[in-house]
Amino acid sequence: MEHNQLRLVLCDIDSTLINSNRELTPKTKKMIEKLHDRGVYFGLASGRPVDELQKYAPHWGLGFAFDFLIGMNGSELWDNLKQKQIDSYKLKREWIQEILNLMKPFPSNAFIYQDGMLVAQRIDDAMKKSAVTSQKPIHVIASDKELYEHENAKIMFRMSKEQTLKVEEYFKERPNPYYKAFKTQSTLIEFADRRISKAYALKILCDNHDFSLENVWSFGDTTNDNTMLEVSGKGICMLNGSEDTKAIADEITHYDNDHDGVAMYMQEHYFDQLGETL
Repeated sequence: MEHNQLRLVLCDIDSTLINSNRELTPKTKKMIEKLHDRGVYFGLASGRPVDELQKYAPHWGLGFAFDFLIGMNGSELWDNLKQKQIDSYKLKREWIQEILNLMKPFPSNAFIYQDGMLVAQRIDDAMKKSAVTSQKPIHVIASDKELYEHENAKIMFRMSKEQTLKVEEYFKERPNPYYKAFKTQSTLIEFADRRISKAYALKILCDNHDFSLENVWSFGDTTNDNTMLEVSGKGICMLNGSEDTKAIADEITHYDNDHDGVAMYMQEHYFDQLGETL
């Protein structure tokens, strides 16, 4: 695909667009601003809810909102051009209850996003960190019933790296027709409706506008990004990405997220052809 066909750059956040200190570097910020000035759409694709993603542009000092936001791994889509949110398949209450029962043998802390809060089984260091990152208060449940009182886009389980690998393997060997388990961080397993993915929301986005998946470059680092990378015109995995994501990516960045991996890739493959420097 020629560089002048690029219509949208879509990025995962953690371990992709921002560094390990959760900072958007000056070079990456300049990249986003230059894409905006050139009329190339820019969006975020994350497991976080849309209401949280909407805070990033002003927090990072950008003078404009992101064109598109894919939240909850594809269950939420915010189209800023049309000022419209599209919500898709959620986990049914009985599925969430079943997932909690299946997860009992694995030491973990289950939590959901609900009513602007992190609703969790308990408070631990990882949950405190999530509360700071998401800017959401923590509500500790009295019983697991609170986690399946309502349908939800997803339920998450924070655990050790070793347990994460065990859970990932367990559900690969026991696929469910209604929901799926997938790793979003080395210590986080999430469950969502089997029909949901970042690719699902991306396809809706492209259908609603005048460009195709071939006009999209997407960046990610781990399993929940895989479908998005697979359907994009260019699916690019970070140098620091997981092996399964590197295996399906069209390309791998030469630099990791702590060294402007996304911006450096865009410099070499897009801005160099335009004679511009970040």
